[in-house]
Amino acid sequence: MRKAKPKKRIILPDPKFNDVLVTKFVNNIMLQGKKSTAYRIFYEAMDVVAEKTGEDPVEVWKKALANVTPAVEVRSRRIGGATFQIPSEIRGSRKMSIGMKNLIGFSRKRHEKSMGQKLAGEIIAAHKEEGAAFKKKEDTHRMAEANKAFSHFRF
Repeated sequence: MRKAKPKKRIILPDPKFNDVLVTKFVNNIMLQGKKSTAYRIFYEAMDVVAEKTGEDPVEVWKKALANVTPAVEVRSRRIGGATFQIPSEIRGSRKMSIGMKNLIGFSRKRHEKSMGQKLAGEIIAAHKEEGAAFKKKEDTHRMAEANKAFSHFRF
């Protein structure tokens, strides 16, 4: 076990929108340390979102992120030889992390030409409360609701 808790790293805001949340999102997009490529993908997606919706792309993205961010999750807990799915609240930083990873993961599975277009498509779908990432959140909430009876086993 650790002696001390690791220090939170300071994340600098991105150059174009001057937002720390954008940088965190780009860090999640990034593969093999290619940050400039990740920024290019994100900015391309923002251009497509602005073109298709006619609104401020960062606001659309933030709303989409809020729509795919779950509030509860189920965790497996073994009690007396049986495994129960126990619903539990998620802390803020983990919520955002799950939301970002779902949005990026499901946009990678889409069938547009470039990653920027895939991401834009998933952002627009999430903004309208549809798409695979939003469905994943709904499924998570439904599972937590179904297992509400086991919430007294919470640890």
